[in-house]
Amino acid sequence: MSLPPVARTAPPLLVAVHGWLLSGRLWQPLVEELGRSWELWCPDLPGFGHAVRPRGLQPSLASYGRWLADAATERAAGRQVVLIGHSLGGSVALHAAPWLGARLAGLVQIAAGGGVYQPRPFALVRRAGCAFVTLRPRWLGRLPGTASIAAPLLADARAARGLLACSTSRAAVRQLPALTAELVVPSLWISGSNDGVMAPRYVRHLAGYTRHHRFEEMTGAGHLPMRQRPVELAALIRSWLEEEGIGFATPELASDPIAPSPEPVGRH
Repeated sequence: MSLPPVARTAPPLLVAVHGWLLSGRLWQPLVEELGRSWELWCPDLPGFGHAVRPRGLQPSLASYGRWLADAATERAAGRQVVLIGHSLGGSVALHAAPWLGARLAGLVQIAAGGGVYQPRPFALVRRAGCAFVTLRPRWLGRLPGTASIAAPLLADARAARGLLACSTSRAAVRQLPALTAELVVPSLWISGSNDGVMAPRYVRHLAGYTRHHRFEEMTGAGHLPMRQRPVELAALIRSWLEEEGIGFATPELASDPIAPSPEPVGRH
């Protein structure tokens, strides 16, 4: 694939990556806060939301990371990219970072930590997650008026099971610190003090593997600060972008940020 030169004088594209069983709709409140000044693209990962998983795309963090890098490069059309990952989406973003190279201007990780393998808790998560995927009433997600809860019900079963198994494996968990240590761009790590899924100490732990980082704990926030505290979250991201001198905002930018993912532009 022939890539256009990196345009460092244009505002970067912010790419928000949702977590397991979710979709790009997750980011709508944050889009409303940042979307007037920044172009924020919130794709559905393949197999989630409205995006179909291509046949050749394996349900692994490495494959999804490569897919994300290709899709973000195509969408950015020569601009730099800032990845914003949530939970499992943060792991996908870390896997995408090496493929983006000089096109990556920065990384924001929200409720995304780890690097510490815990056999029993992870085994419980895998069993519970697979049971939900198997037993969920998929028909409910197709009823009128259920769009806000449809993502977990309609997610591709193979993608859901595969990414869950991969992300909780010993090898994948232990790879996260190495990927984080390889980052050469500034990063912002955000955690909610009341997050019962990813405790702040694990986010802080993983952030510590990269030199150029900033850690912020949102008091009282849970696992979904983009839904619970979008104004505060947007302010943190905005101040960090300004502090790091990453691009510049465009006043009253008109865009359509919530969109299905494009087909991958490379083989995986």
